[in-house]
Amino acid sequence: MEGHGVRLSEDIGIDLGTATFLIYTKSRGLVLQEPSVIAMTRDSKQVRAVGEEAYRMIGRTPGGIVAVRPIKDGVIADEGLTEKMITMFLAKVQGNAGRLFGFKPQMMVGVPSSVSDVERRAVLRAALNANAKRAFLIEEPLAAAIGAGLKVTEPLGSMVVDIGGGSSDVAVISLGGIVVSESMRVAGNEFDESIIRYVRRKENVLIGERTAEEIKVKVGAAMLLNDSENLVAEVRGRDLINGLPRTISLDSRDVVEALAEPVTRIVEGVKRVLEITPPELVSDIIDRGIVMTGGGSLLRNFDELLRQTTGIPVSVAENAVEAVAVGTGMALDMLSVLGDSLVSSDYYLRR
Repeated sequence: MEGHGVRLSEDIGIDLGTATFLIYTKSRGLVLQEPSVIAMTRDSKQVRAVGEEAYRMIGRTPGGIVAVRPIKDGVIADEGLTEKMITMFLAKVQGNAGRLFGFKPQMMVGVPSSVSDVERRAVLRAALNANAKRAFLIEEPLAAAIGAGLKVTEPLGSMVVDIGGGSSDVAVISLGGIVVSESMRVAGNEFDESIIRYVRRKENVLIGERTAEEIKVKVGAAMLLNDSENLVAEVRGRDLINGLPRTISLDSRDVVEALAEPVTRIVEGVKRVLEITPPELVSDIIDRGIVMTGGGSLLRNFDELLRQTTGIPVSVAENAVEAVAVGTGMALDMLSVLGDSLVSSDYYLRR
């Protein structure tokens, strides 16, 4: 991804994800997709690595180095580190030329629909301090809908369920804006933590977050449609009784059980949004179906579970993981249509 350069005249769309950081430009498409992780020395706070390199250090760093995620549950937990991370990722795709010639792009950043005023200001400040000329915020489900190719500006109801790393956003969109929405701080990272807790409770074995994520991807599912879908994975962890390494087997049924609670919370959120959606828009949604985006939507059979629960057709966007990033970039060409749905640094930071 990072081999592409960004032309100096290009504006930039950013998906500031809890798990993954993506940068999109109109002419090049997706130019960067790396873990939202930064590694630094514990004492001096000097940054040692960012993205993929920093992610490989999680759980493996020597005493003096710590690998952290500066974005938690979809919002900025550490403003200074987030700013450094944005700057470093931009430098990766722009090279030194952007700094050299003083190029300042416009940036559109996707944020969860539940972010507070304080969090909005933090994101805008981080973007401006990372060399943006102007910064805009767009709610992630709206960006996801645009990126997934839905016709959001029409007077028709579209429903998006965007399951990211730190938050899940459910929204009904019409006429270029969000009509009703709910944001939940339960998503891909919560899935991983649920698997860690399950393995600890059932097997007395401690596994790390990277191992949990691998289990989720390899054998995970929201539900099993038949016995042939039950896959098995070998898992290594630390035995909590004797402290020694131990290998155990986990199958898809185990993971379905482990994920039942967070998956149910997302399904209930979808039902709540449908309950408060105007009847005319519900009629459109029944005709057009629900679209799922975000890495969490790739959990096997999650779409089928939602379909069975709501009785509405459900599909997963072809570009599920990139949809928000693509939508942020495309939104920069839709400023006049989306105006009221965006937050701009021009007036927001002056208030």
